[in-house]
Amino acid sequence: MNHGFLPISRKEMEERGWNQVDFVYVSGDAYVDHPSFGHAIITRLLEAHGFRVGIIAQPDWKDKESITEFGEPRLGFMVSAGNMDSMVNHYSVSKKRRQQDSYTPGGVMGKRPDYAAVVYGNLIRQTYKKTPIILGGIEASLRRLAHYDYWSNQLKRSILLDSGADLVSYGMGERSIIEIAEALDAGLDIKDITYIDGTVCKVKNLDSVYDAEILEPYEEMKKDKLLYAKSFYRQYCNTDPFSGKRLVEPYSDHLYVVQNPPAKPLTQQEMDDVYALPYMRTYHPSYETAGGVPAIREIKFSLISNRGCFGGCSFCALTFHQGRIIQTRSKESLIAEAKTFPEDPEFKGYIHDVGGPTANFRAPACKKQLKYGACTNKQCLFPKPCKNLIADHKEYLSILRDLRKIPGVKKVFIRSGIRFDYLLADPDDTFFKELCQYHVSGQLKVAPEHVADPVLQMMGKPENAVYERFTHKYEEINKRLGLKQYLVPYLMSSHPGSTMKEAVKLAEYLRDLGYMPEQVQDFYPTPSTISTCMYYTGVDPRTMKPVYVPKNPHEKAMQRALIQYRNPKNYDLVMEALRIADRMDLVGFDEKCLIRPRKLHSEKTQEKNGYSGKNHGGTHGGTDRKSKNPNGNNKNPGKTNGNYKNSNAGHKNTKPASTGNGRGESSSRPQKKKSIRNVHKRK
Repeated sequence: MNHGFLPISRKEMEERGWNQVDFVYVSGDAYVDHPSFGHAIITRLLEAHGFRVGIIAQPDWKDKESITEFGEPRLGFMVSAGNMDSMVNHYSVSKKRRQQDSYTPGGVMGKRPDYAAVVYGNLIRQTYKKTPIILGGIEASLRRLAHYDYWSNQLKRSILLDSGADLVSYGMGERSIIEIAEALDAGLDIKDITYIDGTVCKVKNLDSVYDAEILEPYEEMKKDKLLYAKSFYRQYCNTDPFSGKRLVEPYSDHLYVVQNPPAKPLTQQEMDDVYALPYMRTYHPSYETAGGVPAIREIKFSLISNRGCFGGCSFCALTFHQGRIIQTRSKESLIAEAKTFPEDPEFKGYIHDVGGPTANFRAPACKKQLKYGACTNKQCLFPKPCKNLIADHKEYLSILRDLRKIPGVKKVFIRSGIRFDYLLADPDDTFFKELCQYHVSGQLKVAPEHVADPVLQMMGKPENAVYERFTHKYEEINKRLGLKQYLVPYLMSSHPGSTMKEAVKLAEYLRDLGYMPEQVQDFYPTPSTISTCMYYTGVDPRTMKPVYVPKNPHEKAMQRALIQYRNPKNYDLVMEALRIADRMDLVGFDEKCLIRPRKLHSEKTQEKNGYSGKNHGGTHGGTDRKSKNPNGNNKNPGKTNGNYKNSNAGHKNTKPASTGNGRGESSSRPQKKKSIRNVHKRK
């Protein structure tokens, strides 16, 4: 029986006739009872299995009384930092505090602590010394073993040890959380629950641990980054629920962290059951006065179609969290949920998304995955699609067609992202055609990330030629349909493997497209990704070969500026980057040049206004910027080494308006202003 929202206070608990809850769920996010929120799924699932659950959302971590709202739960506390790692939620890649928190009422920042799972765990332990504490959510999942923490620039211990918790439920958690709850309900001591798949526990000895692989000891990894790289890759190779081994990370002779193999993927019926639970599909009404929870806007009328991803991008943590095996809901489940949308007065006829980590993955990559698991020694799509890959969009296409027929639905969008190499691998173009015809609103966002093949190789992405084929096909299909639609590529700067040479190559590519991205993402070293391991160790853990890593803030600023080289504010950074890359042939008046040289008096004016021309600590050394010849010794200032075809290939043309003087700078008098150069001074 659905009583509406689960209780968030003692008063609401007592209104249900309860005098105690079985579990208290402590969340770093506001309480939103929607299946896009992990706390909603886990609490509703526990409720469906007969457990009483109370929710404490965003408690005051400075007041230990804030977690005593329900008193001591009968079975234990469950703790999650929220839908995002709290540090990613709070800080940009430049480690600046973000201004808004979409998972908090009114978007207010500061309602959850940094390292929230650790803080909440210790807060609970101060009051309830013996009560079981189980961590879950993406923060705990990706920090379950020793991990590099970008914000403190340290190799941190397993979150289990720093939080005071007893168990970590990693991954999506439905199977493991019910097994834990039933074990506790049966009277087992939390210290004896060491056997459940999808969990991490701590033990004093290995007497009861069997079939385990011993990882490098934490203290040794702290001293030797290469040992951490080896350990990380062993973890990476054991993320499959069918072949994954039990892993043991030693911390001393009497303390070990044990990671059990991942939980088995849900069947389609189990997925349907999870998403059919009686969610209220919105935030708790107590948040209304604060303006509600911003995150609900995009997801309220979206459909979660699948889980898992076999894309294998190096900078993505999905392999560690959801795994590589695709799990899907049935068409009937999706249609039934979509039919409820028109009943909501806020529904305007637009379904915002039908997807998951990757929208067009609707089945395991090959037939053997559901029986034997994903391959441990190769990827499904990288560097080329596997010969066993089944690229088929028929079922997804059928779902989208039926969704379009629902009365009251005007348009069905796909915003999760399309894996374009998988799309090209499908010999049937029907889905591609209907994607352009019905599911794109003027522009389609895709993620090539870069164009330089050495960088793409580090990223685990297909070579640039594949993206080129996709753009031409997209343009061709839209032309046949009589539509003028564009591609908006997501691009990433400063990824491991990207030297200034590769960054310039990306700028040349954008020049030939006549395109300047409005947004650029610097590589963000988040916990438990291959790319983050590269960033910390300087080697590719898959090969143990050295990788160039741009770490210096000023060098990162230059790489970012090259992608937006037309922005007058980036002129100085672009000029410096071209000097470093020995590409002064790209400074001049030829159409292939990125920027134009400044007149001598203009340079003097810049120096007078605080521009010294000195290298501010880039990873590479720069040339002397006082040279009177801005083109260096190059006799062909318009010459370029690019081999790109001058085709827009369906990309959106966002050429900025002329700045007035034709030199990539403002026609107004130069003024002293804040810039990236001022921010990233060497300390």
